[in-house]
Amino acid sequence: MEHLEQMEQMERINQSDTGAMRKPKARVAMYLQDAHPLREGMEYVQYAEKMGFEAVWQAESRMVRDAIVPMAAFAAVTEKIHIGSGVINNWTRNAALIAATFLTLDDLAPNRIYCGIGAWWDPLAKNVGITRSKPLKAMRECVTVVRDLLAMKRVTFHGEFVHLDGVELDIVHGRREPRNVPIYIGATGDQMVELTGEIADGIVLNYLVAPKYNEKALQLLEIGAKRAGKKIDDIDRPQLVVCSVDHDRKKALDGARKLVTQYLGQQPHIMKASGVSSDLLESISKVLTWPATEEQIERAMELVTDDVVQLITASGTPDEARRKVEEYRANGCTSPILYPLGDVKLMIDTFANG
Repeated sequence: MEHLEQMEQMERINQSDTGAMRKPKARVAMYLQDAHPLREGMEYVQYAEKMGFEAVWQAESRMVRDAIVPMAAFAAVTEKIHIGSGVINNWTRNAALIAATFLTLDDLAPNRIYCGIGAWWDPLAKNVGITRSKPLKAMRECVTVVRDLLAMKRVTFHGEFVHLDGVELDIVHGRREPRNVPIYIGATGDQMVELTGEIADGIVLNYLVAPKYNEKALQLLEIGAKRAGKKIDDIDRPQLVVCSVDHDRKKALDGARKLVTQYLGQQPHIMKASGVSSDLLESISKVLTWPATEEQIERAMELVTDDVVQLITASGTPDEARRKVEEYRANGCTSPILYPLGDVKLMIDTFANG
């Protein structure tokens, strides 16, 4: 597929570059949420680009920071790095607006934009008045229409969730050619992963899972891909990876322990599938109630050993973090999307050095 061929070409260029700029030996990306002021995030993205990172993905999850404004800011101050939404949802923006938004971003940064879409989650969706019925059908309709609009087609579509009657991206001034904006789905459930293999250009694989957890996702992706006459290698597979790096190993692990502890309490079924012991999960469940208090989290953190932190994150010294990321690559991840906890520039340097 076109965008995968472009990535392979970029990697060949990176490997042959003999200039002063340091390049990763393989694709690597960064993930930003809302932990840093936006202008500080812009500086991190510029630095990541300088150090050869392939992409930056901007989160949009809690009701705190939307993805589109930061994406535009990152695009405006960079020249080469790709910029993705990680991920917007398909409920609060209709398909035509999503297409128009990503066309606009592509105007700002041609051929550098990734459209990441997810099915959102409850109770947040419910609390803002959204009933997420038939999420698979809703996603299929959204992706189908967004892709056709970005291909500059005139679209009539009457589905259960998406309705368009003779709609096209009405460009009067500017580029009218089809836009190269790959569509990724942030899929978690089995059926959504399978659907992703069928209809999307890529999947954004989940974070806070052990590398071996990817095996099932790859099997499901392949089923979906075959249904559409594709191969698993036609599906790009970037993966969110929590990354806490410090030359002080204890500081790095402690930096990730709180997030890991909360996730152990919130997603015990995923944690069990990743190899976390049932005894630990049961002990944490006795301490944490939801919503958990800071005191409860602090108590539960004492139960979470370094081994558990390193099972589901790339945390520790730079060498330890690099080794863990290679485990994710070996288990199907095509580009780790590193979610920095702690020193962001040290993390970038760690992976810019290969």
